[in-house]
Formats: sequence, C-alpha cells, structure tokens
Amino acid sequence: MQKHLDNLLKKLKNINPSSNLESVVKAFNFAEEKHRGQMRVSGEPYFTHPIAVANILADMELDTSSVTAALLHDVVEDTDVTDADIEREFGATIALLVSGVTKLGKIPYTSKEDQQVENLRKMFLAMANDVRVIVIKLADRLHNMRTLKSMPEHKQREKARETLEVFAPLAHRLGMSKIKMELEDLSLKYIDPIAYYEIVDKISQKQSEREEYINDIIEMFDDRLKRLSIEAHVEGRAKHFYSIYRKMFMQNKSIEEIYDLFAVRVIVNTDADCYAVLGMVHELFMPIPGRFKDYIAMPKPNMYQSLHSTVIGPNGAPFEVQIRTWEMHRTAENGIAAHWKYKEGLSGKSDIDGKLEWIKQLLEIQKDMTNAEDFMQTLKIDMFSDEVFVFTPKGDVISLPAGATPIDFAYAIHSAVGNKMQGAKVNGKIVTLDYILHNGDIIEIHTSNASRGPNLDWLKIAKTSQARNKINQWLKKENRTENIAKGKEILERELKKAGIPSSYANNEEMLETLLGKYGFKQLDDMYATLGYGGSSANKYLAKFKENCKKDMASKNNLSNMPEQFIVKTSGKPNHSGVIVEGIDNCLVRISHCCSPVPGDKIIGYVTRGRGVAVHRTDCINITNAKFSPEEEQRFINVCWASAVESDFQALLCITAIDRNSLLVDITGVTADLRTPIKSLNARTAKNNVAIVEISIEIKNTEHLDNAIKKLKQIDGVQSVVRRRQ
Repeated sequence: MQKHLDNLLKKLKNINPSSNLESVVKAFNFAEEKHRGQMRVSGEPYFTHPIAVANILADMELDTSSVTAALLHDVVEDTDVTDADIEREFGATIALLVSGVTKLGKIPYTSKEDQQVENLRKMFLAMANDVRVIVIKLADRLHNMRTLKSMPEHKQREKARETLEVFAPLAHRLGMSKIKMELEDLSLKYIDPIAYYEIVDKISQKQSEREEYINDIIEMFDDRLKRLSIEAHVEGRAKHFYSIYRKMFMQNKSIEEIYDLFAVRVIVNTDADCYAVLGMVHELFMPIPGRFKDYIAMPKPNMYQSLHSTVIGPNGAPFEVQIRTWEMHRTAENGIAAHWKYKEGLSGKSDIDGKLEWIKQLLEIQKDMTNAEDFMQTLKIDMFSDEVFVFTPKGDVISLPAGATPIDFAYAIHSAVGNKMQGAKVNGKIVTLDYILHNGDIIEIHTSNASRGPNLDWLKIAKTSQARNKINQWLKKENRTENIAKGKEILERELKKAGIPSSYANNEEMLETLLGKYGFKQLDDMYATLGYGGSSANKYLAKFKENCKKDMASKNNLSNMPEQFIVKTSGKPNHSGVIVEGIDNCLVRISHCCSPVPGDKIIGYVTRGRGVAVHRTDCINITNAKFSPEEEQRFINVCWASAVESDFQALLCITAIDRNSLLVDITGVTADLRTPIKSLNARTAKNNVAIVEISIEIKNTEHLDNAIKKLKQIDGVQSVVRRRQ
C-alpha cells in the first residue's frame, strides 16, 4: 500500500510542489486500516477502489480536500466509522464532502427505486452547498464502471443503465466531457454489447487510413497557421463510441453510412485567434450551411465554450472543427471541476455560484414530489434533455429544454408572468401556446390582469417542471372546491370502467389506507389533486383499483370459482420445486417464454385446465400484456421451495470474436461446471463476430451466475446474456 500512497503524493506534488499533504497521508492510513480485510467482487482488496478514485481526482488537479474525501468516501457506509468521527479527525469540510457522497444504505425504504431517489436527493442537496460532492461521486462511478466486468450480468446492466440515465448526463450538465464520454462508452458496452463491439471493430478496421487522412488535414492547418503567425496546437480525435451509436439510432443508419467519425480540434491562446482560425478553416474547406455554432459568444449553461463548424473535407466527407483557447479547453475537459484546481483552492467558487442555480431550483421544485417516478422524470426533462437558447425582447438569453413552449418561457421569467399570460409572439409573429421554441427565437409574452390564469390544458403543453409546478400551485389554490368535486367524479367513473362496484368509492377505510404513501394528508387533498390532473393522484388511483380487485378476489374463494378456473391436480406430489399459495398437490409447469429458475422472482397464472403456469415477474408476457378483470383474478402467489432437486433450463446468448476452437472452449466450460447443454446454435454475424445460443441445465440463479462468469472468462468472449426462450 505504501507504493500506492507514494504514487499519489508524487502526482500531487507535481501539480503543486508547495502543497501540504498531511490530510491526504492521514486519510490514506485511516481508510486503509478501516477497510483492511474487505474485498471487492473482483477479489482485489477493497481499498484499491478509494485509491483509484483519489487518483482520478488528482489527474483532474482537484484540491487536497477533494482527494482526502475521496480516500474516505466509503468508510461511513462500509465500516463502523460515523460522520462525527470524520468531522473530529478531518474537520467539517471533509465531513460534509464524505457525507454528501455516502449513500443512504442504512435506512429502510419501501422500494429500491425510492432508495435510489433518496440517495440522489441527498446528493443534490449536498451538491448545492459544495459541487465537489458530485465531482467525487462521478469519479467513484467512473472507477466502478471501469471494473464492472466482475459483477453479475444483471448488476452490470442495472449499473450501466443508471450511469447512462443519471451520471453521464450529470457530468455533461457540469461540463465534464472527458468523464461523460467514458461513462457513456462503458455503459454502452454492457447495455448493447453487440452494437458496441461492432462500432469498435469498424473504427479499428480503418484506423490507419483515418489517421493518415487526419494527419494530412493537420499538416494543412499547421502550414496555414504558421503563415498567419498564430500559435496553436492542432489534434485529431475520433468521436466516442456512444455518440456514433446515438447517430446510428437517431438517423436509422448503419455505421458505414456515418461519415463524420472524427473531429479536428485547434487550441489557441486568445479569443481573437479563435475567430481568425475560423476564417482560415472556411478558406480551406467549404462550410456546411447551418452547421456553425458560436459557443464563445453564447456559452452553454455548463460553461462550455468553443467554435464549432462542420466542413467538407478533401475526400468529400464532412468533418467537424472545434476551435477554443487553452482556458476553454480545460473547462471543456473538466467543466466545473476546473474551478477547484489543486493550485487555486477555492478561488473559483464565487464565479460558479450562478451556474449552480439550477440545482437549487431542482430541489425547490421536487419538495412536493412523493414518488421515485416523478423525481426521475423531472431529472430527465429539466436536467438531462437537450437545450434550446432563446431571447427576451431585451436580448437576455434563456436556456430551456428541447421541446419547450411559450408557457415554459413565461414561467422561466416569473410565475406572475406565467399566471397572467394571455398570448405570445415569437420573432414578431403571434403563435399558439403549444408552439415549440427553437434556438435563437425572440419571445414576447403578453399579459393581462384580467387573465383567467392557467388551466388543465396548460399542464399538457408545459415541458419544464418549473412551469408545471407553478401551474399546479395555481390550480390547487384557485379551484380547490371545484377540483374536489371533479376528483370524486373521476374516481367513480374510473372504478366503473374497471368493473369495480361503486361501493368502493365510499369505502373510506380503503381510501385512506394509501394516502400517506402518495403524500396526501386527507382525502380531500387526494380528490383535489385528482381533479386537476396531478400525477401523484393518478398513481394513487391505479393502486387503489389494484387493491379493490384484490379485495374482490379474496371474497371469492376457490370453491366458488367456475369449473374452468379450478386447477386440475395431478394426483402426484409437485416436483417442479414451486409452492402454490393456498393449494396443495396441483399441476405446476414452468413457462418456456421466460424459463424461470430458482432464485428468480416468480408469479403464477391459473390456466384453463393446464394447471398453474409459473412466470418470471419481469416476463414480457406478464408486464406488457393487458388483462381483463377476469384474467387478473387468475394470478396467484407462488414461491420456490426451500430445497429444489429439479434441473432447469436457461438460454444464454454468447457474443465473441470468431475463432477456431471457440465452441470447444464453451462446451469445456459447461462440462467442468456440470451444466449439460440441451441445445446449441451458432452463427457468424458481421465483422467476424460469433453469436452462440446455448440452452443449459442449471440448479438456480447462483449456479447460472457462476456459469455466466466462467463463460465470460473464455478468450475472445465479449458478452454473455441470459435470453428468453
């Protein structure tokens, strides 16, 4: 471990020779002792992870407080150390950073989604006070993604999806493009491995040809820059894999049809040089109309600044040129983290206070949100979606998510402007309230004190959570009595549509049972929210209908069901390894559509004359199907027996680089694991990629995870995915 510490200290000394590293040394020794004996899934000592996170931050040249907190970031969560211990040993600043990064793992939650949301809420709250919290968290996630291969397959997909939906967009919002791009590429590798390796293969096939082409362009640039006496650094870079993947998906093209696979970057000393280089580029190559962006004059909200222009290259294919100063380049690479540079301490803090206003707005908007789905939807719309930049009549720039309307613009100015809004003009022309705003639009809002205010239709039009929240507040305050009456009507109508007796609409005991879960204090609050279309009330209604149906089903015991609902017993003990709630000695069959195995979450379905069919709870035939009230009564609780002797089949799809003896190695692994192969199908796809589908016999999910782990260790294997039959 001493070698790791020496390397970290050497790196920090190179950045700032006069720095005091006592807190780093103390934190290293403290955390190493607390994590001693703990191991990662990969088999490495656990403390290698905090060391790696600290090194990522050191590479970004962050301050000693950040590096110290990185070394300590898991001790509160994974050892007996408390927040108070950290504050006593390392001070309040370090304690706040560590607390902000620590998950809420010791608090019980009703669902995994709720716990994830509370972790994010806590992180954003800490981030609003000190953005270094999220910088440490992003470094933590980056190292976890780099070492994800050792995790079980379902965990890989889960972590990759969360990274792609939350952490990569968050890095983008903070301008940390280097981390953002690596997180996206690593996520793609586990979410769509076939597409990932196809892109990697295609890029590598023509790498030498592309490098030669880029070098020719760089030579042309260097020659012209010398003539202009502009000091500059010119480099070429391939677009990262996920950006290529998105282009293929959005434009419905194969990789062969994507031409701008690389960009040329020119880094200069001054803003004036940037514009001089732009003129030079347009003299050398034909610019493509509409593909020029000036982010120097109009920086992105994440502080990104550059000139972008797409031009036609020497071979007729388009490529992008990015022009920026060295200061802009540092901000583009590390974003907001550049303002906590190790040599500068906190000197840049005041400069970024305004840039973090969106975090505070996000927390304010989400105070009233009571469920995970609403929170994540707000993140995706307000924080992670693409942006448009529009102008007030006075020339002020307003940033809104793509798809925003004049309503969103009005509420972005002030809630009073939105509530009194009567109409809007865009670029001098009257537009409807659902008009989609575009970059560069000039918006003028017409207001009147005689305005009747927002209505329910505005909620369908508004895009931002800020606008929707203000509209909801107005509707709650102004129309409560009317909304309560309307909510009661909606409840009765929805129950009738679902075939549920109207008496349930007056069952206050059942109605009140769910209030707290969805954030309501009394029934009238729920009725009012339902009346004005609030999403929490709609979720309440869906759950209430579900409870009503369960109550109805419980009143009809099995003996009173029609004959076709009765499970035909086999007269023999159940050898499937599945216990059916309330029924002994019945015919049970494992469904082939999803092939559940012991360890999977399962549910039973009473078939007509063929016993109980057992499905995985995530089976597409269960989750995507629409069942009538009669069919929904057929679902029944089932569980795995404590001791299961039967073998079960699981279908695996293996993606690998095609080579001799690949099938021999695969069958060798299954033989060693005593997992007989029931069927095998192999084919070669594009780019020398072999796809092998095998059906194997296994005991349970632990046996299956072990088989997948061993198969992944075969030379050339890129992914092993469990598939439905």
